[in-house]
Order: sequence, then structure tokens, then C-alpha cells
Amino acid sequence: MKWTPGTENDDVIDVRGSSDGGGGGGGLILGGGGIAATIIVVLVSRLAGVDLSGLFQGRGHTEHKSAPPAGTDADAQLVGFVKFVMKDIQDTFDGKFKQEGLSYRRAKLIIFSRAVNTGCGRSSSAIGPFYCPPDEKAYIDLTFFRDLRDRFKAAGDYAQAYVLAHEIGHHLQKILGAEAKARRFRKNEGSVRIELQADCYAGVWGHSTSERKLLDPDDLEEALRAANAIGDDRLQKEAGRAVNPETFTHGTSAQRMRWFKRGFESGRLDACDTFSAGSL
Repeated sequence: MKWTPGTENDDVIDVRGSSDGGGGGGGLILGGGGIAATIIVVLVSRLAGVDLSGLFQGRGHTEHKSAPPAGTDADAQLVGFVKFVMKDIQDTFDGKFKQEGLSYRRAKLIIFSRAVNTGCGRSSSAIGPFYCPPDEKAYIDLTFFRDLRDRFKAAGDYAQAYVLAHEIGHHLQKILGAEAKARRFRKNEGSVRIELQADCYAGVWGHSTSERKLLDPDDLEEALRAANAIGDDRLQKEAGRAVNPETFTHGTSAQRMRWFKRGFESGRLDACDTFSAGSL
């Protein structure tokens, strides 16, 4: 992906050097408030077949002040990339909202290490990137990108960008009130529709990057490879478990790729209505 180093972005807060963003803690899932508890990419707990939702406690607003790690930062270039991508994602969605006569409010992205305090409680990097509706912040430990490359065989900067755009897709859902629509369905089905819509929103941003000639030749394939890698059916197979659609929370690999492509090909937010779709 073509990007501009040195991009300033106050919406990205690096707390890896603070006690808030570098301490210990257990693996947790988003719980309570805003979008349903299953909207985050809970990679480790799903691979293990463990439901950790009861461990998440706490509500409200949490302040974060930037505190990058002291000394030489091995991830400095990656942080720069994240700042560029996050600004581009939110600028794109701000423009999309204005076209619809809507008001967009920007989310924050917190870069942390190992564990972090959030408006949803104390959370661990073990669950992967996530979005917390009560404080309207997305959270990521950059080691997830290495897992994406090494464990899930989804390398590439556009795969990383897809992950960020997916999380901000959940922020769009918070603004637009997707939780009420998800309640019309059984818990797991509502969660799947939430996740696939966030994939589609990520594709809408992807359409914009294609229009503006920011894509390298293999970028679309990188994003689709990442979507494929974190489908419920694939994760269950890799964990040595029988594939059980009744336990899906994010959708199959095929569904995740399909909805990302739908957003990518249309470039329209209204193409992402997973709640009215008869077939996912």
C-alpha cells in the first residue's frame, strides 16, 4: 500500500511505555454497553474454544495519554503506518457520512503492550484487536500483526490495514445504532451479522484506496487472505475441532471475504446491510 511516512494523527495514542499500556492481566472479551459483547476478533479464545465473556468487567470512560516506549522503538515505522491508515480510514468515513447528511465523530486507537485499561474493563492483548463501544476507542497490541503474518499466514501491510478498518467499522455501527438491529436475531446470528457488516465497511474504505491509486498489485489479495484466515470455520478446523455453525460469532471465511468484496466493489455504506440480507 502506498502511504506517507510522518503523518500526524492525534487519534492514535501510543501507551506502550505507560503502566496503563504495558502491564499484565488476563485475556478478556468486550462486554456490556453499546454493540454486543461478541463483536471483537477474539482469536485466541476462539481457537481454544473457550468463552471468556464472563471475565470482562467495568464500564465508562478511560483517559489515555500518549507514552511511547523509551529508547529505540523497533516498531516506529509500523506506528507511522498505523497513524497514516487510521487517518485515511476516518477521513474516508467522515466524507461518506457527510454525503449522507450525517455527522461522524472520530474514534481513538490505543496502541498498547500486553494489557490495557479500557472503558470496558482491563483487557489483554491475547484477545486480539477490539473496539470498546462505551469509550469509542479501538485497541491493538502491535504483536497481533506478527501473529497475522506468522500464525495465520496473512502477511502484508494491506492485511494490517484491513484489520484497522474492520475495527473502525464497529465504530460506525456504534454511531449508526447497529446494536438494535442485531437484537432481532439470535445472539450468535446477530453477532455474525455485526462482524460481516464491519468487514463490508472495511471494504468500503478499501474501495476508496483503490480509487485514489493507493493500492499495490497484491493488496486486495492480502486483505482477502486476512479475512479468510479468521473465519470461524477455518479457526475451528485449525484448532482440531468439528466445525459447528451454531457457535459461529464472526462468519465463515467465505462470508468474510464475500462481504469485504461487496464493500470494496460498491464503495457504498448502504451496500453493507447484513441485517436485511436473506443469505450471508
